[in-house]
Amino acid sequence: MNAGSREHPDDELWICHLGAVPYRDALALQDHIRARRLAGELPDTLLLLEHPPVYTRGRRSAAHELSLGEDCYRAREIDVVDTDRGGRVTYHAPGQLVGYPIMHVHDISAHLRTMEAAIVCALAELDIEARSRCHEGPDYTGVWVHDRKIASIGVHVSRGVSTHGFAVNVENDLTPFSWIVACGLPGVTMTSIARELPAGRVVGPDDFRTSMARHFCHAHGRRPRFASPQQLDLGAPAHQPAQTRGRTPRSRPPRTATSRADATQTSRALA
Repeated sequence: MNAGSREHPDDELWICHLGAVPYRDALALQDHIRARRLAGELPDTLLLLEHPPVYTRGRRSAAHELSLGEDCYRAREIDVVDTDRGGRVTYHAPGQLVGYPIMHVHDISAHLRTMEAAIVCALAELDIEARSRCHEGPDYTGVWVHDRKIASIGVHVSRGVSTHGFAVNVENDLTPFSWIVACGLPGVTMTSIARELPAGRVVGPDDFRTSMARHFCHAHGRRPRFASPQQLDLGAPAHQPAQTRGRTPRSRPPRTATSRADATQTSRALA
């Protein structure tokens, strides 16, 4: 049965694991699902994936935040991509769990805080004590372990539907964060689940993904339903082995029924 031909319960949230997806392709995927969400063909949906190495630059980014220069980063096989989210520069790479909720949002601040709460609860299952620092200002949006940042959050909302989302450092290399002014915070210390766990304990993105999906749905008061890329009309999943660090394979993005020229009712994002 075609996903667009059925009624979707209001308390249901679809979860789809996409594997490793180049960042530019993920932007097209989000546009595609957002258009179908606006048309009522899909329910609220959470995409879970990883990206090859890439710096993403939000609308509030300043040139000095890419302090080594774009040519230097690309020579190290790290792509640089401008995005339609607000916020500043951040980094994605294999070993980091990225979540893109494409869902109706009525209150952007509540949406951000709910994502933070879900991540905090998922980390608590690993005995990692984390917290939100939203009261310290917009640049501190995300999740922190003491003064170390473990998760970044950024959203864009247009016509009441969100794109972009969260990125939790699980076991990714943190060194490339030191080559930029990460999240617009000079001297910020980034951390990961691998660094915060006791010696000898190992948790990978696949392990954390299940917990994160459960806590995300619980925080939103939704029942999870796991969906395949085919059910979302995305074709086959674009899996890329984690060993191919820095290489971004070309893949054909899905057709999208919307464009970035859509009038934005409300937009806010924080890296």
